[in-house]
Amino acid sequence: MTTGVLIVDDDELIRVGLRAIIDAQPDLRVLAEAADGAEVPPLVARHRPDVVLMDVRMPGIDGIQATRHLLATSATPPRVLVVTTFANDEYVYEALRAGASGFLLKRARPAEVVEAVRVVAAGESLLFPAAIRQLVGAYGPAGGDRLCAARLTEREAEVLRLMTTGRSNPEIAAHLVVGVETVKTHVGNVLAKLGVRDRTQAVIAAYESGFVTPSG
Repeated sequence: MTTGVLIVDDDELIRVGLRAIIDAQPDLRVLAEAADGAEVPPLVARHRPDVVLMDVRMPGIDGIQATRHLLATSATPPRVLVVTTFANDEYVYEALRAGASGFLLKRARPAEVVEAVRVVAAGESLLFPAAIRQLVGAYGPAGGDRLCAARLTEREAEVLRLMTTGRSNPEIAAHLVVGVETVKTHVGNVLAKLGVRDRTQAVIAAYESGFVTPSG
């Protein structure tokens, strides 16, 4: 199966570069391009991409607004991968909070771009624990009661804590000495109880509630 990609960036050179990288792969294909977030909803409706590579800063509708609107209005929204110049950027943090599944630096190597698209297309989150710690420490509100209201079980809380370190399901399973399917069930329960779409938002909620802290 081919993964369809929509590229959204106001810089034509960036769009051309990303298209060349993605279209060179047999399992990936660029379906369309946009220069502004306002173009995203009709292009998504027309082409049904699996992944949107979303520039976070654009002069019209930025990546934050576009991501929030897309996830709020689409019954089956594509995965959003934020593309940014700087990792430690409030815009990136707000895009992740809005529902983006991860972020990618514009200076990333072609192999990293390809891997990132494949990861989020598979339904996983592109987590960089150190970067998220920095973002939450710099821009995140503290003291929320989201975790208390979620009423996680002791094992679910343990799984969430391991998720904040960037561990995959198999790595969590090995650490807890349980099966991968058991971990998948716990992760699904955590996401449902927190009311979030994927691991990225769960990790952000863990930090913002004080369940884990940026300082460790």
